[in-house]
Amino acid sequence: MLVLDTNIVLDLFVFDDVRVRPLKVELLEGRLNWLATRPMRDELERVLGYSHIEARLVLVQRCAVDILASFDRHARTVDVPDRAPVTCTDPDDQMFIDLAVQHQCMLLSKDAAVLTLKKKLAILQIEVGAVLSASA
Repeated sequence: MLVLDTNIVLDLFVFDDVRVRPLKVELLEGRLNWLATRPMRDELERVLGYSHIEARLVLVQRCAVDILASFDRHARTVDVPDRAPVTCTDPDDQMFIDLAVQHQCMLLSKDAAVLTLKKKLAILQIEVGAVLSASA
């Protein structure tokens, strides 16, 4: 199981970032269990409306509805968890930490505020990374 932050989702389905292509293959083939909550989907929907993201969608001939459909198809939506004992300095990123801790799973994020918590989360047996590791 793993939790993906919004930037990783954008890398997967909007930017087609080469660094997340192995992750995309695993997701598309149904070999990964991606956990998400409704607020995570809501955040993605909001971010897809940013002008620079909309411009990229036009460039790759996709639309926000396509990206949200990919989210819906590949993410398993679960209930919003209780707050984790580790607090992120960026309140927008707390939901990803909370979910990873609740389900004891890997968290993929490129956000500096999340990545600085790697050691604290490791104590709770939560692996944090910017890309999928071979051990996942």
